[in-house]
Amino acid sequence: MPASEGATYAPVPMPQPVVGPGEFVFAAAYLDHGHIYAMSEGLIGAGATLKWVYDRDPAKVEAFRTRFPQAQVASSDAEILADPDVRLVAGAAVPSERADLGLRVIAAGKDYFTDKAPLTTLEQLDAVREATARTGLKYAVYYSERIHVEAAVLAGQLIEQGAIGKVLQVTCLGPHRIGDLETRPNWFFERDKFGGILCDIGSHNFEQMLYFAGARNAEVVSASVANHAHRDHPMFEDFGDAHIVMDNGATGFVRVDWFTPSGLSTWGDGRTIILGTEGYIELRKYVNIATGEGGGHVFLVNDDGEQHIEATGRVGYPFFGALIRDCLDRTETAMIQEHALKAAELSVKAQLAARDVSPAIR
Repeated sequence: MPASEGATYAPVPMPQPVVGPGEFVFAAAYLDHGHIYAMSEGLIGAGATLKWVYDRDPAKVEAFRTRFPQAQVASSDAEILADPDVRLVAGAAVPSERADLGLRVIAAGKDYFTDKAPLTTLEQLDAVREATARTGLKYAVYYSERIHVEAAVLAGQLIEQGAIGKVLQVTCLGPHRIGDLETRPNWFFERDKFGGILCDIGSHNFEQMLYFAGARNAEVVSASVANHAHRDHPMFEDFGDAHIVMDNGATGFVRVDWFTPSGLSTWGDGRTIILGTEGYIELRKYVNIATGEGGGHVFLVNDDGEQHIEATGRVGYPFFGALIRDCLDRTETAMIQEHALKAAELSVKAQLAARDVSPAIR
């Protein structure tokens, strides 16, 4: 059934820039992960002004300025932190270094926007919670697989409008393509640097499970990790899964891996299935395989029938404008701080609890 026939979905208006030029200035620092480009684009699209860029590697800086020529090159992160114009620092450092950067940003009196995973240890989590509680400054997290995917944004709107009733279970599948190993940085293969697969790419999914289920807390019931096919990198993990029970009775399951075959038309067939008391939603975020249709697909089944809604170009990415306004107005509309950190906590706890099911080396 086309979305226009029998559908109760009423789209939320597409977000518009929330500030004018120069009203909200940010800087980009530490470009170790490519997500910094999308983080910057999201903020600029919402009206923010990019003033500075910094990285220890000049080649990374020049590549960044190819996309964002307006960014001035900072000689150090201290130059950024000393600039009173800068309201927020966006960073995509090595995962194990993200908390330290965030604490320095907060100590300088600025809000922080980090790539996921936002931290890799419970000790870092405690330090971040203390700093944010003491200062009221933000430690925002780029959980891109929800906040920067229109299908996921639309799913959140449908759930809020009651399209599937009370959410009972969320299943998240997060396959990734590993690509050419020679192009990956050394830290990518070092568990103490990337935090483990459930901490790293799994963090997206713990956030989604909490968000879609409307839960505030959860318990990790079981978890497993493995290195099945990359034994030349013994500290790497190419597979992980976990099962959680949330504080409102909903359950969640996540599977993440690095086994996307080269024949797929994109980097990963990310899917989310959300079961409710009155229907269910399936998200095919990045591809609808073998159709040539690309991504952005929302499948909704409830008492009104079956609906296939193409989300691309319909809802946009309201997170970025909300984050800017939150920083200016000292509100919490983009993402509650404790929610962002609870997802990180579950990611780390699942990693710590995970059983290693790697096959024995023969």
